[in-house]
Amino acid sequence: MAYPIQDIAQIIHAQSGNGQAFSNATIHHLLIDSRKLVFPESSLFFALSSPRKDGHQFLAELYAAGVRNFVVTDAVIAKDLKGANLLVVENVLDALQTLAKTHRAAYPDLPVIGITGSNGKTMVKEWLNLLLQKDHQIVRSPRSYNSQIGVPLSVWQISAQDSLGIFEAGISKVGEMAALASIIQPTMGVLTNLGEAHAEGFSSRLEKLQEKLHLFQGLSKILVALDALTVAEQAYLQEKFPLAICWSRKQTAQLQILKSSSEKGSTLLTALFEQREVSIRIPFSDPISIDNAITCWLVLLQMQYPDQEIATRMALLEPVEMRMQLKNAINHCYLINDSYSNDLSSLTMALAYLKQQAGDSKTTLILSDIPQTGADSAGIYEQVAVELAERKIHQFIGIGPAISAAGISFQQRIPNASFYSSTADFLERCNAHQFQHEYILLKGARVFAFEQISKWLEQQQHQTLMEINLNAMVHNLKAYQAKLQAGTKVMAMVKAFSYGSGSVEVARLLEFHQVNYLAVAYADEGVALRQAGIRLPIMVMSPDETSFDALVNAHLEPELFSFGIYQAFHEYLLKQGLSAFPVHLKFNTGMNRLGFETTEAAAIAHALQVRNTMQVKSVFSHLAGSEQAGLDAFTLEQASLFEQAAGQVETILAYPILKHISNTAAIFRYPQLQYQMVRLGIGLYGVDPVNEQALSLQPVSTLKSTIAQIRTVAKGQSVGYGRNAFMEKDSLIATIRIGYADGFGRELGNGRAAVWVRGQLAPVVGNVCMDMTMIDVTGITAVQEGDQVEIFGTHLPVQELAKWAGTIPYEILTGISQRVKRVYLEE
Repeated sequence: MAYPIQDIAQIIHAQSGNGQAFSNATIHHLLIDSRKLVFPESSLFFALSSPRKDGHQFLAELYAAGVRNFVVTDAVIAKDLKGANLLVVENVLDALQTLAKTHRAAYPDLPVIGITGSNGKTMVKEWLNLLLQKDHQIVRSPRSYNSQIGVPLSVWQISAQDSLGIFEAGISKVGEMAALASIIQPTMGVLTNLGEAHAEGFSSRLEKLQEKLHLFQGLSKILVALDALTVAEQAYLQEKFPLAICWSRKQTAQLQILKSSSEKGSTLLTALFEQREVSIRIPFSDPISIDNAITCWLVLLQMQYPDQEIATRMALLEPVEMRMQLKNAINHCYLINDSYSNDLSSLTMALAYLKQQAGDSKTTLILSDIPQTGADSAGIYEQVAVELAERKIHQFIGIGPAISAAGISFQQRIPNASFYSSTADFLERCNAHQFQHEYILLKGARVFAFEQISKWLEQQQHQTLMEINLNAMVHNLKAYQAKLQAGTKVMAMVKAFSYGSGSVEVARLLEFHQVNYLAVAYADEGVALRQAGIRLPIMVMSPDETSFDALVNAHLEPELFSFGIYQAFHEYLLKQGLSAFPVHLKFNTGMNRLGFETTEAAAIAHALQVRNTMQVKSVFSHLAGSEQAGLDAFTLEQASLFEQAAGQVETILAYPILKHISNTAAIFRYPQLQYQMVRLGIGLYGVDPVNEQALSLQPVSTLKSTIAQIRTVAKGQSVGYGRNAFMEKDSLIATIRIGYADGFGRELGNGRAAVWVRGQLAPVVGNVCMDMTMIDVTGITAVQEGDQVEIFGTHLPVQELAKWAGTIPYEILTGISQRVKRVYLEE
């Protein structure tokens, strides 16, 4: 897509912000996030605003990076952007949606499948893409781009080469769907289901259904999973869409499911359609996948595909990886595996994630042929090569005949570019590539079977791993930010290996999402972050004299908690000839751990003022019981002492200083104590110390293992060291690959704890061993060796495990051994 800036101004009814005619510019890319800039000259930035961020704040940064085209509501803020095109509108989001709506209308003959529902939208969309890509050039929503912002960005991708569009639409309250419907303009509609997601935005399920159905206004062909609706909801559907095409297990429908039988991870489905019996086998046995597969089946039947062709294609469905995975790889590398599909939009998103994670580290892209590039194959690969050069990819490996044929485009822009005819060809010669200390993005079309490359690159570790859901962490960050007063900054705690989650990976995510400060316990933790390219200011909470060189060399900011550490650092700075070095003052207000006494506030402030070797960035204290209502009076007493001490420091030093005392619990319970900054710790990782349901935190860490062996142990026999557990009946005992060396402590043995296996709790039997633990799986249906076991996570909260262990979630999370592989997931 390419639009002259003058045409866009006319489409969105924009006025010139500087009173002059718009300079010539051709727009190819729409930008809403300054961190994702790739093509400055051809990008149009929309300065969107939210309760915590205003896009206008990033205009100068983008201008310095070469952007010259902006959609704004406030031209005064942008008055210093000389020569820029300032398109002034009343509402930036409306302008973005209007532009996308006009772009969609430029392709009136393009068939578009519009998908909505409480769950399953992305899975159905991705499966339809897989099922139909053999016959169509498909444009679709990248990942879960289904919001008021995501939908227009998705539709903007439509080009003349496309023969089918598949877009999903998500809503969270009444009145949102009309705008999305006008942008998507579907010719076929799919309603996946109706569940409880976003229920808070609607007075009832029926109201939610009514709003979702606005996507299909004027359509005669909509496809519905009927069993997901109540009787009243079905009646409303029939009234509004009498020609709706439905599938059901329970009642008469166009696709009537007659039989469903699952075994060994696959399911055989038999149904009645247009008075004939049809059947498919799908490689899934879980209810969610089965339902979504049936919906896809109905779509193909409506598109009049032959029964046998449908059966063949449905058998090839694979799990949809909704999230990119970041894993440890050979030779101190990291591997990002995003090889389920390969198209331009998903490639752009994967590259952005690669740069976000890698920072300044070396990057490598392994890319297969891009399917359905059409007649302009050379032009598509030229476009990819330009983007890789813009993103400064260090090494490029192309796999496939088409991308190899376009090799000159890459070699002209990326000196270290090589090509292979097939995946097998690459694996035969892969040792020629010395991957060392780099981030590797694996991006391939399904037919290239890149899982073989992934297996070769991944470090071989035992099958216990901890998944870190970075999307959940972002959700939790935003949940707490929503509770902050305007202008309050966030210091994120990443000490103790980020509560077991991995310091560098978490710090990169937090830096990307623009927290203001990071905090670590020791200088070596901060040094590791600096070596990984983290630029955020970092406070070190437990400095000592041996760490002063590291503090200064890595630009870390120490906490000063006593006159002894102050004097030692002062003398060090004098010897180094340094002045105004940033530090943080901690006061003891009742925790009685570290900190100046509040009565020493004036003395330390005067010393700092006279000597001038340091500059105070913040003054803070530590609350002893902010999560406990019974300690409210003591907490407020601490706050009063802190305010007195901080006030004296501010008065004497006479320059702005940040104040912070609120930890995770206090953010919610004491909004009056947020001051200029808060310290967000355990809540960021999905553990709410207050147990306040309104926050709706999501678990970040999921610890998993697998079953190594299952055996029948007869009544009266014992299990484990010390013979502490005797079977009271014949029992099925499974041994799982986790023990106290991994962080699953001995205190959890002998029935005190359980793990989650195939939807049920399985109690621990006998003593926990160093590397293994035995569990009782008697009565758990279909359990088998190799099954995955959840130690804590989505189904079994870490709080529950901590209760069984007689400790707190902090200890459980930080106690997970470094030998347990961390896998990072992000949409």
